[in-house]
Amino acid sequence: MRYELYPLVSAEIPEFDLMRAINHGLLPRHYDAVHPKKMLESYIGNYLRDEIVTEAKIRNVGTFTRFLEIAALTNGEMVNYTNIATDCGVSSVTVKAYFQILEDTLIGRYLHSFQKKPKRRVIIAPKFYLFDVGIANSLLHRGKIEEGTEIFGKTFEHFIYQEIYAHSRYAANEYPVYYWRTASQLEIDFVLGDHEVAIEVKATAQANSRHLKGLKAFSEEYTVKKLILISNDPFPRIVENILILPWQVFLKRLWNGEII
Repeated sequence: MRYELYPLVSAEIPEFDLMRAINHGLLPRHYDAVHPKKMLESYIGNYLRDEIVTEAKIRNVGTFTRFLEIAALTNGEMVNYTNIATDCGVSSVTVKAYFQILEDTLIGRYLHSFQKKPKRRVIIAPKFYLFDVGIANSLLHRGKIEEGTEIFGKTFEHFIYQEIYAHSRYAANEYPVYYWRTASQLEIDFVLGDHEVAIEVKATAQANSRHLKGLKAFSEEYTVKKLILISNDPFPRIVENILILPWQVFLKRLWNGEII
């Protein structure tokens, strides 16, 4: 049996700081660093490029380096092997092999779509997430991320995914995590277990009915125990049977075993 240790999670950090986590990532030395930029760049140079290239016996280092940058651009998005192959100047077979290397070396993982007996036509392509938000930031050469920006929304979702995935593996009742999206663009970010919990993540401080469309659509397809919208709202509230939770409250309930 193999046990994996993931980056830090909020429950392990006294006086957890969301913006530090989003900007620095959650590898212990990076989270604690005053200026993590050089440490992140060193990690990417020494491990992601050098050691993985050596371990996987990758011959074309330049192409793999380019692939890493493209993979970071698609972080949290659906994987299109053909488009990535075109951007990298290699075959889609090579791109699939590169993604497999990232998964085998625990640098990233697929988030598969939930497809159980759908009434609506659903997207089947997987998404791909790098294992740490700080690593994605560094590969993408992001500057300081501020609340209220589009980049904050993307990194906020990535951070919540890190927490959910780590919990799904650390919890006694280990459960799968999926995403769900229909051909008509209805989507929710995460489905936990066998459609037991459906979660949407929005960086807004004032969630409203337009943020609930995906959750409502999913609940029309499946019997769901909990419908949750995670946001920056100041207080928990219920709107049309959907529980809107501030991220702090959600994480506390998650690690207390109250979500699933």
